[in-house]
Amino acid sequence: MKLSGDIFDIANKIEQIKDDEAKTLAPDFWNDQLKAQALMKEIKQNKHWVALYKSVDTKINDLKVLREFQEIGEATDEELDTQYQIIIDELDENEFKSTLKNEEDNLNAIIEINAGAGGTEACDWANMLMRMYTMWANKNGYKITELDYQAGDVAGIKSVALEISGDYAYGMLKGENGVHRLVRISPFNAQGKRMTSFCSVFVHPVVDDSIEIEINPADLEWDVFRAQGAGGQHINKTESAVRVRHLPSGIVCECQTQRSQIQNRETALKMLKSKLYEAELQKQLEARDAIEAQKMKNEWGSQIRSYVLDDRWVKDLRSGYKVTNPDNVLDGDLNGFFKAYLLHKSE
Repeated sequence: MKLSGDIFDIANKIEQIKDDEAKTLAPDFWNDQLKAQALMKEIKQNKHWVALYKSVDTKINDLKVLREFQEIGEATDEELDTQYQIIIDELDENEFKSTLKNEEDNLNAIIEINAGAGGTEACDWANMLMRMYTMWANKNGYKITELDYQAGDVAGIKSVALEISGDYAYGMLKGENGVHRLVRISPFNAQGKRMTSFCSVFVHPVVDDSIEIEINPADLEWDVFRAQGAGGQHINKTESAVRVRHLPSGIVCECQTQRSQIQNRETALKMLKSKLYEAELQKQLEARDAIEAQKMKNEWGSQIRSYVLDDRWVKDLRSGYKVTNPDNVLDGDLNGFFKAYLLHKSE
């Protein structure tokens, strides 16, 4: 068994680490903070891949030794098969991780969930999706920050924006862009009818200090208003909520979750920068593949995943990945879908 150089490209990464670490020894290395932080981030990522390579390489050497023991009767076929499967699983996982190779993949992510047509049903579905992504983030060691929240009139939510912070958050979540379709026996219908609901999900990379996004203040139009929904007496009785419109692009961001208008302005500006960055990435994708990179609309033709609860299945319509345990999926068991989509896109 031999490790794939296409996955690890280990020789180049080791050489790159040496060159980059030599640069960090320069007396003026930290004079340019943004450049220095970007280089340190690159060193960390390359070391991560070297560690993955060494882990698999060690297991392969252990397998060779185990094979020798098996030939002289001191190890069983079952032990040999177990060690072999461990290596195969780890290589599969590393092949999946190798799809997260774009510059923006390692950034944090903002995920926006918007209820589609359908009133209370759609608002409840949006709330279920928010819970699903929150549980996925908690189970996988990501931090969650609520940026904006608009409650539904009867139940659920009209829209929510969450920041997911952690390694490769955007890379993991970027395939969630699109329309999510729910089919179930409605808990809001006295006749127990089967209902279909839609929600749109949009994911944006969070621009960090290593990425410069220039915004002309003259291009911004600000509104302030009183926050709605839960939040406490102070939030609801002062005009602390803000809305910013970027006039050249027409992009609008709102934030009303913080106690002060200043904090909400900072968060809204952060959201705007992330959307502008994502829009630029989208232009680059369109240049490479105008068809696949088109923005999805909130309609039947743009569905990416169906959740059919009474028939007990969830299916991604792009990769074809399907499971028969929707409860687990709604409890945050999403990594199988992420892996199937990213591998499908890399083919």
